[in-house]
Amino acid sequence: MPPRSSKNWVIPFDLAGLTERLGAADTAMAADGFWDDREKAQRVLKEKKRCEFRIGEFHKLKRALDDIAALIELTEEENDLSMALEIRQSYADWKKEFDDLRIRTLLDGEYDANNAILSVHAGSGGTDAQDWAAMLLRMYMRWAEDKGYKTKLWDLQDDSAGGIKSATFLVEGENAYGYLKNEKGVHRIVRISPFDSSGRRHTSFSSLDVMPELDDDIQVEINPDDLRIDTFRSSGAGGQHVNKTDSAVRITHIPTNIVVSVQNERSQHQNKEVAMRILKARLVELAEREHKESLAELAGDYGQISWGNQIRSYVFHPYSLVKDHRTGAEVGNVQAVMDGDLDYFINEKLKMKDT
Repeated sequence: MPPRSSKNWVIPFDLAGLTERLGAADTAMAADGFWDDREKAQRVLKEKKRCEFRIGEFHKLKRALDDIAALIELTEEENDLSMALEIRQSYADWKKEFDDLRIRTLLDGEYDANNAILSVHAGSGGTDAQDWAAMLLRMYMRWAEDKGYKTKLWDLQDDSAGGIKSATFLVEGENAYGYLKNEKGVHRIVRISPFDSSGRRHTSFSSLDVMPELDDDIQVEINPDDLRIDTFRSSGAGGQHVNKTDSAVRITHIPTNIVVSVQNERSQHQNKEVAMRILKARLVELAEREHKESLAELAGDYGQISWGNQIRSYVFHPYSLVKDHRTGAEVGNVQAVMDGDLDYFINEKLKMKDT
């Protein structure tokens, strides 16, 4: 039953913290020489806008919940049960919006508001793993479309036997990286293999990389001597011109062995430009994860994937279950998850930050 007053329900996120951050942004903007450092100024403006939006949404939803609670009390006193049921449903709808807002307030990382760059890679397991990679690509594409995000496929390395070896695509929209950042890792599938004539159960792995698309005002210095740039002929669908020229670009960052390839743009120049954007995003994300202060400190074979630490298992046989091994969250309808119903898993991981 909904509470009858705002005094009876708890604000589910740190409103005081948001107000303090807004005040800090206002103070910084009032300081002399604020615009001398344009990069820093842009970050402060973005922080101010984000805090104002979240605080405004909170107060709007709080007023609506209070109004609905008051109406429920009035209709129940007058025994108007049909009206009470209708208002209860309205309350449930508003409560869902309020809970969604709570999740959004957890997206306060430096790049959380940015677009996201996703790369799917098939692991060991041959055609089964490649088919699993294609299924993951479809799953995240469907999730993005359901959320109203735009997607753009930048690279697709398919295989004649079936499935894909790798794919890279952009998810464009507010907080795309914040929602998807925790999806990074190894994903495991257990099923009866459609490629096994004996009908045996197989376990396959594929990995997902998630990086923020960096704003143009963020400068990332990469030594040109650290790069090996190769061109090759694009594969798969891409237009007659693309398939007949060496327009695809592969960039290898030699110190880390990170490889980025792009083939779906119209020209070699555009493919190279997008590949550099992806490489910069990946290096920045890697530097933060490894707690390095500069890209020059990154060294080692970061291009390899470790298959021992899957974040989530998708079991199709002998039962139907998707389980996240970090949060313990489970869903029995594996097909719904494969159709893009990922919010439960995404939100449960984000809530761990709030505990």
